[in-house]
Amino acid sequence: MLTELSIRNFTIIDEISIQFQEGLTVLTGETGAGKSIIIDAIQLLVGGRGSVEFVRHKTKRADLEGLFIIDDDNHPVFSLAEQYGITLSDGEIVLERTITNKGRSICRINGKLVTLAILREIGSYLVDIHTQHETQSLMDSSYHIELLDYYDYENIKKTKEEYLSLYNQLLKLKKRYRELSENEQKMAHRLDLLQFQYKEIEQAELQPDEDLKLEKEREQLVNIERTYQAITGAYNALYGENKGLDWLHIAQQSLQEASDYDQFIKNKAEVITNTYYTIEEMTYELRQYIDELSFNSDRLNEIEARLDEINRLKKKYGPTVLDILEYMGKVSEEIEQITNKDSHLQQLAYQIDELEKDAYLEAKQLHELRIKAAKALTNDIHQAFEDLYLDHATFHVSFENNHQRTYGKQPSLHENGYDFVRFFISTNPGEPLKELDKIASGGELSRIMLALKGIFAKQEQMTSVIFDEVDTGVSGRVAQAMADKIHHISNDSQVLCITHLPQVAAMADTHLFIEKRKKEGRTVTTVVELTKAEKIEELSRMLTGSELTKTTIQHAAELLELAQARKI
Repeated sequence: MLTELSIRNFTIIDEISIQFQEGLTVLTGETGAGKSIIIDAIQLLVGGRGSVEFVRHKTKRADLEGLFIIDDDNHPVFSLAEQYGITLSDGEIVLERTITNKGRSICRINGKLVTLAILREIGSYLVDIHTQHETQSLMDSSYHIELLDYYDYENIKKTKEEYLSLYNQLLKLKKRYRELSENEQKMAHRLDLLQFQYKEIEQAELQPDEDLKLEKEREQLVNIERTYQAITGAYNALYGENKGLDWLHIAQQSLQEASDYDQFIKNKAEVITNTYYTIEEMTYELRQYIDELSFNSDRLNEIEARLDEINRLKKKYGPTVLDILEYMGKVSEEIEQITNKDSHLQQLAYQIDELEKDAYLEAKQLHELRIKAAKALTNDIHQAFEDLYLDHATFHVSFENNHQRTYGKQPSLHENGYDFVRFFISTNPGEPLKELDKIASGGELSRIMLALKGIFAKQEQMTSVIFDEVDTGVSGRVAQAMADKIHHISNDSQVLCITHLPQVAAMADTHLFIEKRKKEGRTVTTVVELTKAEKIEELSRMLTGSELTKTTIQHAAELLELAQARKI
């Protein structure tokens, strides 16, 4: 959910910070007070199109910042953030966007600079904004199949995953088949290249981890002087007159003389004796190592030349010797496939045919599950239509597949099986079914969208849903029905709603009042959270639009009490 929004130098807003709560938050105020400006700010924050017009007059930049808290560890935004190298701590996501008066747009997510495209992609999983004439996913027919699958996710998930696994394998095999089927000249060039690469690696006669061993030996040779000094220093400290071994020998003899009279002394004498012989043996080994130690410039040159050759191969074939050898194996396999192209094509064709049969069976199972889901979805949406007094509206899930598009041939497959799903609606008896973007506008369209959003809000995993005056053009019992539906959506997602309907405002868990004032000769917008008494006054104003009276205040208080009762 969106917990905090900071806006600075944005159109008529000087600087405000708004705390948002869970549930339903309504924003009310006079026309032109700046309610929609706040929604515009959120829309830009999640990747909407910016403009210098948004930068407050006589300022250099507009700054927007929003804090989102994600409680669901399985929310898709986590994997998306990981993909782009964005660190999320405790489910907190901070979106920042700056628009300069020169038209530049600077975007950050949790302090990391990102492109506008990345901001938009992540923002699409956080906020869903709906206006009277605009919606995002519901109007996009290419997204309808995803909505249908989300609707019955538990039943469809496993089959869809199994299908996608088969489909991705099928794509790889078909790609390989196309590559092997390319024209003779191109394949000949490819074979020449592969044979050259194989021969180049083969002639190098690489051994596993050879580079690591050579680098270690080179380090020893380069630092041989330091090694000589270290060993010689240790040897000289231990061996010779009045050196370490001499003093150990003196200590040994001293204790040995009294060892027959005291058990403690006897034990310590044995320890020193053992230590003496151990160190004496070590001095012989140090002496021998010094004698054998020598700087071999020829060997160092050999190592440098060999490492240069290996590094040259690394630049072409892989970061390590093991990677180069692995690449050599793949080259060998591809050479064999090209050389014996016909037999491999025949084998690939068989594998593709068998895999396609399996994928088609999964796609068919997916289609049958979607048919069942479509029936249940249709019933739920018709019930939602009744709740919103759209008794005569009809919803239909249309299935079209490549079988129909190819006139009787077996349907071709795509990432969602072989189905193409579109939602159709008829708003009145006798009228034909139409796609969502072609149905009636105004209050009717608002109710239809609200009904659909009520069904899909939870499935889309949106943290925040925003309604900007979607209740325009309705009144009476329809207004109350829309208020109930909006509050119902807030049970699964945080909802922010700009409204002029008192019925909707009365259902709010949090009521924010937007007001435009003059400050030092300039217009500024302020936002305050209303107390219960202030809510009643605002509802009274919304009911009458004129001066407050005892009667209107009483009606507003009754409306608020009734709304609280409906929420229980």
